[in-house]
Amino acid sequence: MKILAFGASTSKSSINQQFAHFAAHQFEGEVNMIDLNDFEMPVFSVDKEKEEGYPVQAHELHEIIESSDFLVISMTEHNGSYSAAFKNTLDWCSRLNNSVFHDKPMLLISTSPGKLGAKFVLEAALSRFPRHTANIIGHFSLPSFGENFKDGIINEELAKEFNDLIGNVKETLAKIK
Repeated sequence: MKILAFGASTSKSSINQQFAHFAAHQFEGEVNMIDLNDFEMPVFSVDKEKEEGYPVQAHELHEIIESSDFLVISMTEHNGSYSAAFKNTLDWCSRLNNSVFHDKPMLLISTSPGKLGAKFVLEAALSRFPRHTANIIGHFSLPSFGENFKDGIINEELAKEFNDLIGNVKETLAKIK
């Protein structure tokens, strides 16, 4: 199984990138960790779209997603919503082809330093991503990353909840094959 994973952030020390890496490695398969910094695009505008067309990075990201079997995305929350970089990437990719996620099974997760675990952006993604053909088969929010994560989830209750989710996602993936 080809697993594509990334944190929806451009921070070099992204906790969501770390969490996506951890989550993706709970599954058997080849994990392709990408960095949104490698897909930097100009700020979306209809004028740029008309004048210049679609950035090559939007095409590349579509190809990477399409060639993957399973997606693990960890959402970063900035002021209660998507990071500007992720929103811009989603805008370009959805204009190129509304089927951004190509009906691939997806584990959608989030974390933050705070007690809410980026739940607002996770809720927004749960609502919007299906419009871009996301097949979300599981989701999870990890609060207080610094207190609850050290090479894995250390809070017993949260670890059990996460492990139960991973088991359910594995069962769903086995049925999809």
